[in-house]
Amino acid sequence: MPGDADPAGPRADARRNRERILEAAREVFAAQGIDAPMSAVARRAGVGVSTLYRRFPTRTALATAAFAEQLALWAAACDQALADPDPGHGLYALLEEVCTPQVTDRGFASVFLDQFPDALDHEHERDCAEERLARLLQRARETGQLRDDFDPADIALLLLADSGLAGQPRETAVAASRRRRPPGRP
Repeated sequence: MPGDADPAGPRADARRNRERILEAAREVFAAQGIDAPMSAVARRAGVGVSTLYRRFPTRTALATAAFAEQLALWAAACDQALADPDPGHGLYALLEEVCTPQVTDRGFASVFLDQFPDALDHEHERDCAEERLARLLQRARETGQLRDDFDPADIALLLLADSGLAGQPRETAVAASRRRRPPGRP
């Protein structure tokens, strides 16, 4: 209807629906993983499945939008790691930054492994993220803090192995991800 649309963007109810869908997706994907039924997301958001698909035509589109903020944090963590004068410490901090949410949130783990760096908004950002990680690894190799034969693809293998912890109880998953014993265990 005329007058309902905001010339600056979507109507207020459409924006609220979108935010409810994204929040519901994060919650459902965190609990059930990325393969959770889309109907479960719609139900949790309080919208119809057709509304969900109108906003997000594919599961990938929904998952990428739902975890865009976390993916952006990873890109920022790359910059922080690269700025660290100790490349080994920077690399460790970067891996901890991504491994903790990866083992506590099954949805993020799936999206991160499947989408990063492709989920970044622009090809330039993707290239920069890959280039920053490669530069950080090179610096760590040059200082002897990383083996010479370590390859950027090894990060993907490490993250894949770490993501297998996502179904474990939170304390156990985080401790194992950090290679520490959970509290109360010998």
